[in-house]
Amino acid sequence: MKENINALDEISKGASMGKDAIHFVLDKVEDQEFKDVLMKQYDDYENISNKIKDIYSKYNDDDTPHETNAMNKVMTWYGIEMKTLTDKSNSKIAELVLQGTNMGIIEGRKILNKKEVNEDVHDIVSEYVTMQERCVEVLKKFL
Repeated sequence: MKENINALDEISKGASMGKDAIHFVLDKVEDQEFKDVLMKQYDDYENISNKIKDIYSKYNDDDTPHETNAMNKVMTWYGIEMKTLTDKSNSKIAELVLQGTNMGIIEGRKILNKKEVNEDVHDIVSEYVTMQERCVEVLKKFL
């Protein structure tokens, strides 16, 4: 049971961080095609978050999955601001988003490879990883 909660919390935090990062970079992007790609990724993260919320209470009395805390949001924002201070190009922003996306893939793969989770949790984690792997391929063209 604990493995399911831990997996859902990790994926929820990853999706939350992804949404935050996209929110923070979106106003820096001028290229409409790139904005559309980022909005699609944001929507995918939102979809994963909703799926987690739908099953979370099945595994935990607290029906609210963990998300990133205020300090992590501030640190994410600050990091993006500093790294785009002199370079707001599509390439730089794509690089930053790819770095975060790759961290999410790594965490998701660790869960899939090492943790014994129920099938519904496994399916959400697998969908999360697959979605991010697709995003990596799309984001590469903006480097």
